[in-house]
Amino acid sequence: MRQFLDDFILHLATERGLSENYQLSTRRSLESFAGWSEKTHNVTDAGAVTLSHLHDYLAHRKRLGLAAASIKLEVVALKIFFRWMAARGHIPRDPADVLPLPRIERYLPETLNAPDVERLLTAVDTTTPLGLRDRAMIELLYASGLRASELVGSRLENLDLEGRTIRVTGKGNKTRIVPIGTKACDAIGVYLEKERPLLVSKRTGSHVFLSRHGKGLTTVRLWQIVKATAKRAGIDISVYPHLLRHSFATHLLGGGADLRIIQEMLGHADISTTQIYTHVEQGRLKAVHKKFHPRG
Repeated sequence: MRQFLDDFILHLATERGLSENYQLSTRRSLESFAGWSEKTHNVTDAGAVTLSHLHDYLAHRKRLGLAAASIKLEVVALKIFFRWMAARGHIPRDPADVLPLPRIERYLPETLNAPDVERLLTAVDTTTPLGLRDRAMIELLYASGLRASELVGSRLENLDLEGRTIRVTGKGNKTRIVPIGTKACDAIGVYLEKERPLLVSKRTGSHVFLSRHGKGLTTVRLWQIVKATAKRAGIDISVYPHLLRHSFATHLLGGGADLRIIQEMLGHADISTTQIYTHVEQGRLKAVHKKFHPRG
């Protein structure tokens, strides 16, 4: 098995365009299985692996206390590896073909309501240093539903304020164009005109949002800014960049947006990932009904 690992990881990088973190995670999962197979069953040849071996390994990982979500990642790694091996004729059959994915309990994401979003935005003091930047970032997070990594990685050449869009690169190195709301465009425009030029240094690249040292921000710093702003706003729940992404999607759905359009804007590869927001909206409607209907 081990002799094909490098070729398989190269396939994930070059042909599938998957991230370096995904490649590392997959390699760890497969090396763990290869080591266990050799130690437990004296199996080193991928062609000798059976479905029973795979079940035994996953049961072993579960006994070690691995969470269902982590086991699912291991199952996915095994399935795509053995499918690749069989497709290239390295093994006569795919032992993981009928290996089922474990069911994972889906938790509904928290969201902010519209008044709380407004409180968050108005809590940014734009008269302070970097206040215009912080306001622009939070406006953009909520207006476009960007991931934290997409926002800090955004570049000037991909920003079109006149057309009110931004091009971002998300998971799987996939690029999409996302619309930006008018208020977010205005906030970004003011920041670009009045504050960003003051942050530029000799080493500054084309990142839209800069640190006080003229470099691109980290996702950790973005988290800190959002959390500090929420604290000033007096919002009780934990607020973080992805919460604004959840709020963006839920508010769009509540306003009547089509689920497929929301999927496209969020950059979800699978519609099932986006469908969780239908449950959020249904839950909100049930709560309203229970509160206000005489027989709720």
